[in-house]
Amino acid sequence: MKVIQLGIGGMGNTWLNAVRRSEEVAHAGFVEINDAIAREQASAYSLDPATIFKSLPEALEKLNADAVIDVTPPQFHRANSTLALEAGLPVLSEKPLAGTLEDARAIVAKVQETGITHMVAQNYRYRPLTQTVKSVLETGELGALGAVRAEFFKGPRFGGFREEMPHPLIIDMAIHHFDMMRLFLGSDPSEISARSWNPPWSWFKGDASAAAAMRFKNSVFVSYSASWCSQALPTSWNANWRFDCEKGVMLVEDDVVTVQDLSQVTDRRGALANVHGDRRLVPLLEMEREGQDYLLHEFFEAVTKGAPVATSAQDNIRTVEFVFGVVQACDSGDAVKLS
Repeated sequence: MKVIQLGIGGMGNTWLNAVRRSEEVAHAGFVEINDAIAREQASAYSLDPATIFKSLPEALEKLNADAVIDVTPPQFHRANSTLALEAGLPVLSEKPLAGTLEDARAIVAKVQETGITHMVAQNYRYRPLTQTVKSVLETGELGALGAVRAEFFKGPRFGGFREEMPHPLIIDMAIHHFDMMRLFLGSDPSEISARSWNPPWSWFKGDASAAAAMRFKNSVFVSYSASWCSQALPTSWNANWRFDCEKGVMLVEDDVVTVQDLSQVTDRRGALANVHGDRRLVPLLEMEREGQDYLLHEFFEAVTKGAPVATSAQDNIRTVEFVFGVVQACDSGDAVKLS
């Protein structure tokens, strides 16, 4: 399968390398509007300059491709997806699905109109840590899930569009954790309360810190606290998590998963007493493919064999609604209800 990659700088490097590793997918060509980046990447990756174009319409006209990988900033996703879908080409898009909820819904409408696959790269789903946590919850060994706490603290200095975004933390980073919540809980949020702020030392234009409380449709409560301009003691990119369950607790700290079980015994008086078991390490699951490699394989299977994709635009719109629900709650100061 041959693909056109839109955007080859920054995050584009990740996809250039993922396609290079793949035995199923190859590049037909590229779109890059920045001449300096085009020259630099052509040299670094031995790309044929004749296959690098300034626009998607030009690339579609000149190249014989089967699909598109969109690694451009979010504000361009709607236009790129629309062009590709109308040309009959499936799309694998970097998250978020789009830069606004309106644009995201327009993409979903176009997908439904054309019937062509559109997949969103929620790569955090396809990591051993995420799949391990999901597996433990699915076994039911900890009983009913009542509450979840997630904490994320980092201080990256990206430069570029992220530092100019409104709500960069929520829209560009917390989207991963919100999507993980949907995966872990098998449910979507019904009500969100949130606040955001920018510390005095922040190098982001938009609010880079936030706290949110969410109630999910399955009655699980989730609290989330995060910052993208934390100065020390960083967490993993996957965040730290606590899952409070009926029969114990699962903790995720610095990508290490541990569980402590709770059992009941009868004491000398015949009364029931709670006993905590030893805190035990949960080994991470092994995966044949992870992250972008997994996504690229799943995309290939969808395009060539009609296989379903978990992070289709039709499903991922729920993650986008979640993200912008948090944004709305921050901006308004009011609780936001989602249908």
